[in-house]
This record gives sequence, C-alpha cells and structure tokens, in this order.
Amino acid sequence: MTATQGNLASLSRFIFRAPNWYASLAFALFIAALTGVAAFDSRFVLDDAWQGIFFIGLPTAIAGAVTPWVDRRMGGQLTPNRASLLALVCECITIAFLTVAGVIAVLSARLGANFVFDVLLVALASIFAFRLLILLAVSRYSFLQAVVPASVQTAAAAAMLAVYGGATTYILDDPQLQDLLARTEQAPPALQGFIPADFVLLAVICLLYAGAVWVFLVAIDRPWRSSLGVSALDFLRGFVGYLAEGSDELETFFEDIGEEAIVPVTVLAVRRPDGEEKARFVLPMIHPGPMGEIGGGNLPKRVAEVADGVAFPPHATAGHDFNLVTESEVDTILDAAESAFEDIDYSAEATAGHRHEEGEASLLGQAFGEDAMVVTTYSPGCADDVDYAVGLSAMAEARSGGLDDVLLVDAHNCNDGLEGEDLGHVVPGSQRSFDMIHGASQLGEMLADAERGQLSCGVAWAETDWVPEEGIGPLGIRVAVFEVGETRTAYVLVDGNNMEPGLRERILDAVEGVDAVEVMTSDTHIVNTMEAENQVGQVIPEDEVVEQITALVGEAIDDLEPVEAGMASERAEVTVFGNDRTETLASTANAMVSMGGALAAAFILAVMAVSVLIFLVAGV
Repeated sequence: MTATQGNLASLSRFIFRAPNWYASLAFALFIAALTGVAAFDSRFVLDDAWQGIFFIGLPTAIAGAVTPWVDRRMGGQLTPNRASLLALVCECITIAFLTVAGVIAVLSARLGANFVFDVLLVALASIFAFRLLILLAVSRYSFLQAVVPASVQTAAAAAMLAVYGGATTYILDDPQLQDLLARTEQAPPALQGFIPADFVLLAVICLLYAGAVWVFLVAIDRPWRSSLGVSALDFLRGFVGYLAEGSDELETFFEDIGEEAIVPVTVLAVRRPDGEEKARFVLPMIHPGPMGEIGGGNLPKRVAEVADGVAFPPHATAGHDFNLVTESEVDTILDAAESAFEDIDYSAEATAGHRHEEGEASLLGQAFGEDAMVVTTYSPGCADDVDYAVGLSAMAEARSGGLDDVLLVDAHNCNDGLEGEDLGHVVPGSQRSFDMIHGASQLGEMLADAERGQLSCGVAWAETDWVPEEGIGPLGIRVAVFEVGETRTAYVLVDGNNMEPGLRERILDAVEGVDAVEVMTSDTHIVNTMEAENQVGQVIPEDEVVEQITALVGEAIDDLEPVEAGMASERAEVTVFGNDRTETLASTANAMVSMGGALAAAFILAVMAVSVLIFLVAGV
C-alpha cells in the first residue's frame, strides 16, 4: 500500500453504521423537547416541551418516515435508518441556525423577530440543499428527481409554518378553509407572523441553493470522469452504502474501472498415506482487498471453506492493483485452485527448512519433492505489500536453480501503520526488490541441492475469541510443523492484516521445539471495514498473541505423523483493479477530499452572501 492509498484507506474512520430509525427518531424528539423548553415561553415547562416536539420534532419525524418511501418509489435505495439519521442531522442544523440567530437578536437592539424569521428561512433552504447532496450520493437517480425526496423536510416545516404561523389567512379566501387550516392561536408567539412573501423567498433561496449543489457536484465530478471515466457519486454511493448498510454496489463501481489479468494460483497439499488430506496451502497471486467482503476481501475464509484439511491461505506478492473487483471473482480463483489440487503429484520426501538472509530480506524455504514453499519477510524492517512483478521475478529466480514450482509467500508481518510518505511497498527497482529476487535465487539453488528425507507434518488451529474489530479474522491462528529427520520447521498463519513491529521477533524467540519458524498474516481485509489500521497486536495484548501461538506450536508438534506432500499451479483469468488504477483512484479521491472542503466552504459563503442580498432587496 502506498502513502496515497493509505490516505484513502484512512477515510474509513469517518464512516459509521446508521443507527436504527427508532433510535434516531427518539433522539430527535428529545432534542426538539429541549429546544422547546429553551425557546418557548408558556406557563408550563411540559407545555413548552410538547410545543418543541410538535413544531420542531414533527417535521423531522415526517421526513424520516416519508423520505425512504418517496425515494424507493423513484428507484432509490435510502433505508429508514439512513433517512431518520439524515432528518435528525437536519433538525440539528436548523436548531443551530436559530440558536445563533436568537443570540444575535438578543445582543442587537436593531434586530428582532423578522431577523430570526429570515434565518429560519435560510435554515430550511440549507437543509434542503444538504439533503439534496446526500440523496444524490446515496440513491441512483437524476438531479431533478432528487429534488422531490430532498424537499420533504423543508416542505413539512413550511406547511406547519403556513398553518400555525398565520400565512393561510393571507392565502385562503374561503372562511371555512381559514377556520380549518388557520391555527395561529395554538402556536407560540415565536412562530407567528409569517406572510406569503416569506414562502416566496424560501422558494427562491431553495432554487439558489439547489443550483449551488449542482455546480459543486459538477466541479467535484469532473476529475473522476476525465481520469477514470466514472462518476465520483458512484464511488461515494457504493463506499458509504457498503460500510453503512452492507450493500455490494461498490463492486459495480470497481467492475467499471477493472482490467483483465492472468494470475497464478498455487496449491501445496499435505495428506496422510491413506489419502486423507491434512493441510492445504492455497496461494493465488491476488490481493485480498479492498475491504470487508468487497472483492477478495474475504478470500482467506472462502479458501478455508473448500479445503478438507486445515487450510492455510497466506498473503501473495501482490498489491492493491490486484484486488478482485467483485466477490464472484473469488469463485474463479477457487476453481483454479481445485484444478491445481487435482493435478498434484505427491511425494513422501522433503528437505528441512532453510533460511537465507539477503540484505533486508529474510527467506525461509522448504522443498517438497521438486517443488518448494518460500516465505519472505523484511522484519524487523517495516514493509507492506510486494509488487506483483517483483514476486513473479523472485519466483522465476527461485526456479532457475532446478525447482519445478515455487509457492512464494509474502509473510506480511511487520508494519508501522499509515504514517509517513513511504509505507513500505516493495516496488520494482528498489533495493528491497533486488534483495528478495537475489535471495530467492540463492535459496532456490540451496533447496534444489539439499538432502531429502521422510516428511512428517502436524497441524493445529484455534479460532480464538478475538473478533475482526480486534484485528483477527474468522480463521484465527493456524500452525503447521514439518519434520524431516531431526529438523522441525513451523509456519504460523494469523488471519489478520500485518503485525505490529517487533511482535514477529517476540514470537520467534518464544516458540520452542522447532529449529526454524516464520509468522505470516493472511492480509484479510475483513478487519479493515471500520479501521484502516488494525494490525495484529494493535488492539490485542501482544503477550496473549505470543502465548496462543506457542501453545498451538506445541499442539502441532504433538500431532506430527508421516505424510505426503505435493504442489501444482494453475492460471486464472480474473478482473482486478488494474495497473496503476488503484493509485489513480486514491489520488483522485484524496484530491476530492482535500479540495472539496475548501470548495464547499467557498460555495457556502457565496450562497450565504447572495441570500443576504436577496433579503435586503426584498426588504426594500
């Protein structure tokens, strides 16, 4: 992950799941009651609270109930939870406007009720514009269509002002209708005094603000369409929809920008002499992202579900450019893995584990027959993903020494988060890339020539009590120990996304009973739905992680028994993000965020200034 991609990933901290609609409604009514007590002046406090609920809370309740119904009728996807939350936010915006206006009116002798009324009109127009922007981001329909559900809360408040503020006496000529709809005597004095001209002003300001929203969206959307050929609203709609409600619309966006790619899928299977599978390592050269269960984010779990033995889905040498665009692409990967699994030729002989150090790279490898598994790490140096091209080159160099096939794992076990310009991405041409490539070449020759002996294997697995929010996915921690002669090599796989610096070294020092050990993470992105940084050891105490792993290594040693192992590879044609598309997406999104705030502030100041001019002209 590059620094730019890290900045994009960190935006997930601003996303939260919408609370249940009844929770938002209850809080809205509570706030309305408090506002009524503070703003109205009747004889009884409870009467003030009731007036607040009725005149302030009721439009909010109407908006929360009616907006999703109108939205769905127009083909949108706004849920009651989101609609109620949006109505609550708009209520708070209105209250904030009126509070500031009330304070200014009290401090200024020249400003009175008319000033507060004018500010109320601006507040109602502002929540209309805010709702319009949000609905365009959430639901897939045109700008003009979005005006209808966006206006519900403003229209409900305006209707109540017309009935209880006295405007109906000016509008209606029929005395019977006036008696039916005029309710000024039932409203507090603070809400009385509205005339039809006020509602004309409201309509004019709403049109002005709607135009400002349209221009703002066009300005924000232009870089996306020119660089990616897609709309920023499509990305925002899918991003918020997945994290807030679990929708899969984000995959449609990724599919639109994706590219076809051919990726190797390598399988190392271990079975007992009677043919029963004991363990299966599955390594497709894709990246298990981008987040949650979108694309290949849940690939490790899917791999584990189809294996008969204990499944080990470590991280391949691939970055975010090789994210699968949809979850359905995982099926293609699994089909290729199954095809490779069926072609495996097993052997009861293997080499002991060998470690080779090359510059910053540390490589632990072991040959099974004429094939080999190699695990690479830069720990204690911090690193993130290894580029696809670097991995392919390292695999080719490892095979050049006489090996038939190589399963190359990026241990992905030491990183210091998303701070700084260099997040440790291993790219072609870097010193680290040459360290890995040369190290793989040397280790490949070493393994091809190494003595082979009878292979034994033991496995252990603990789902653990930890949850994704703590940095551990559903596969928990898995251990495989291979014994050849008197030498034991342990491979530990933690279902997480990278590890805190130093934790890998603590584990290596604590593990007993083996001659060599390496710790890997699956890079599952299930743990990154709500937190871009959620590494193993960041939330969970490191002592507990070390204790769990050492216990599992002991269990795996106790499980040792003679086995056969073999490896095979297939190629899968899948749709991934594509070369440089992730960086383009991240750069465009980051630019939108950084410039969008300033641009939005400029638009707000401009429309507020025009609003003041409108009121001055209307006053004249």
